[in-house]
Amino acid sequence: QATESEMGDVDLTGLPEAPVDSEDEEEEEDEDIDRTSDPLLGRDVVRECLEKEPADKTDDDIEQLLEFMHQLPAFANMTMSVRRELCSVMIFEVVEQAGAIILEDGQELDSWYVILNGTVEISYPDGKSESLCMGNSFGITPSLDKQYMNGVVRTKVDDCQFVCIAQQDYWRILNHVEKNTHKVEEEGEIVMVKEHRELDRSGTRKGHIVIKATPERLIMHLIEEHSIVDPTYIEDFLLTYRTFLTSPLEVGNKLLEWFTVDSLRDKVTRVVLLWVNNHFNDFEGDPAMTRFLEEFEKNLEDTKMKGHLRLLNIACAAKAKWRQITLQKPSRDSPLFFSLLGGSDKGFGIFVETVEVGSKAAEAGLKRGDQV
Repeated sequence: QATESEMGDVDLTGLPEAPVDSEDEEEEEDEDIDRTSDPLLGRDVVRECLEKEPADKTDDDIEQLLEFMHQLPAFANMTMSVRRELCSVMIFEVVEQAGAIILEDGQELDSWYVILNGTVEISYPDGKSESLCMGNSFGITPSLDKQYMNGVVRTKVDDCQFVCIAQQDYWRILNHVEKNTHKVEEEGEIVMVKEHRELDRSGTRKGHIVIKATPERLIMHLIEEHSIVDPTYIEDFLLTYRTFLTSPLEVGNKLLEWFTVDSLRDKVTRVVLLWVNNHFNDFEGDPAMTRFLEEFEKNLEDTKMKGHLRLLNIACAAKAKWRQITLQKPSRDSPLFFSLLGGSDKGFGIFVETVEVGSKAAEAGLKRGDQV
């Protein structure tokens, strides 16, 4: 959810466009053409990269191809390093005519094909047929054994485009995945899988990145050293933990436990500050998480981490949203169930100091730390 300060970056594509007055209609038409051709420009860049010989592809070319290929089903279950290597050796082919035979029944296979544009049909000897479209693959399996086509592969439309990867390359890349992965075992079970990645061909930026792990190990990795190729692990975790944890308190309780360890205190504080700064709604909308934040704040006070405490207060004040709370009293003399602190005589604003647990004030949404 965007905060007000981020509204300038909101993607407005897809919203209806309102007509505007223009002194120069030709200029407006030119802008329309520019707008509609933007997606095509991206496609053209990819095609330029594909048409280069594998040896001529630069790191930038491979990044462009990676960005495009990761959307295709054929590449979906592959690791990043495998996709990167496949992109570096793939060759581009175009079949102009519909009805052209690409592979004959019984023909020896030497490549793996992925469809980038158009549709092909595979007619099997038993009379059945199958249509494959963009993102689907056909051809060899990752083995060096001789393999033969079962059925006839034909193009169904004009301008079918493919990328091909030679059998030797396909086998080499897919069968050497193991050397790029490191598995962490505990009590005979794999609890984490890391993949070795190189972000450039010079080999200066390389290291391990977590690609799979149990929820417990993912939480633990928050306070472990992160490699140069995985600098945003904490931010990624805080954005996605909802998909594999039932409650944010699973993370919160661990952080409070680790805070008591001197060597982990700074790391834990960094995680909490990022969490508050990036996802304040996790705390503001959950009483249990608000209590976690209060306990963490008290820990910072007790350990005299005044600089971090100041940063935490600044983040909370900046991210908190205005809200209106209506609290009805049965009579004028009824208790309020909360107390206030501050005012002009104290030299700062009026804040809620305490709220009685389970009271009408708490039910209405009043919280300790609210500024009136």
